[in-house]
Amino acid sequence: MSLDPALEREFEARVADSSTLAFRVALGVLRHREDAEDVAQDAFLRAHRAFGSLRDRDRFRAWLVRTAFRLALDRLRGEKRRVRREDSAAIETPPLAESVEDAATREELRARVGEAVDALPEKLRIVTVLAAIQEHDVASVARLLDLPEGTVKSRLHLARKALAERLRWLVSDSGTR
Repeated sequence: MSLDPALEREFEARVADSSTLAFRVALGVLRHREDAEDVAQDAFLRAHRAFGSLRDRDRFRAWLVRTAFRLALDRLRGEKRRVRREDSAAIETPPLAESVEDAATREELRARVGEAVDALPEKLRIVTVLAAIQEHDVASVARLLDLPEGTVKSRLHLARKALAERLRWLVSDSGTR
């Protein structure tokens, strides 16, 4: 569907204002650059198609975040059996003094934390991805998701509680290492 010139200019302005948002959300979920780029492109394509029919275009950023997040979840679910790949830019180079065992332990920890975040319900996972992984503050997460700040705080609290429960083995294992 083609937009009229005024809507096209408005869409372009909103996309420019949100240029990396869809990618960062998708990367936070997928943790793989190429997959995140594909999801971001899909989100922007859907945004372009739906822009003329959006009831409140002032909430475009929130709509884009939710769209990118859901597309990323769909991709993650569709490729669940595939071996997880890490974003090469996010992989830390182990310090020279770090042993192979320490590096393997660190990578296992990263994978376990990722699995725990992936296991969260969608409404808890998206606030966790935006706040903890993408390092947005509560106010910006609330704006991005079009939620009250209190709701974001509550969901972050519930997510942290769930993650602490899923990762409680870390505390019990840390004494043995």
